[in-house]
Amino acid sequence: MVEVTLKVNGKSVTKSVKGNTLMTEFLRDELRLTGTHVGCDTSQCGACVIHVNGEAVKGCTMFAAEADGAEVATIEGMASPDGTLSVIQQAFQDHHGLQCGFCTPGMVMSAAALLKDNPKPTEAEVRDYLEGNLCRCTGYHNIVKAIMAASGQDVSSIAAE
Repeated sequence: MVEVTLKVNGKSVTKSVKGNTLMTEFLRDELRLTGTHVGCDTSQCGACVIHVNGEAVKGCTMFAAEADGAEVATIEGMASPDGTLSVIQQAFQDHHGLQCGFCTPGMVMSAAALLKDNPKPTEAEVRDYLEGNLCRCTGYHNIVKAIMAASGQDVSSIAAE
């Protein structure tokens, strides 16, 4: 067992875990933060995207022990403490950027990382950035539109594919 201490969504946490415990397992099973989804366990789908020290990371590719001392943000930490949705979450709702919702946490976390690094991305940049996130329900059109809207850009000219 390995003792892991980190800050998750602003709260300090210390837990003993097996050395091979993945971040997705740690978050879901140990901390009961089930918004981080497990879709493939092979780093293909992006449903498990979290932020570790401000960088987007696929939680299924990282051991919890590797995050010792880190600051971790999950989808549960995106909304305000009073439950008000973040700008990105609200844009996903306003522009119907989700259907079943399974990929949505990873999409929102990826969008947040993109907009942090590139506050006004082009449509092509958004699509390129989301290449590591799979959605099995949509054609990505409304997801892209939501991210563009969250960046404060006019989305009326984004054509459906």
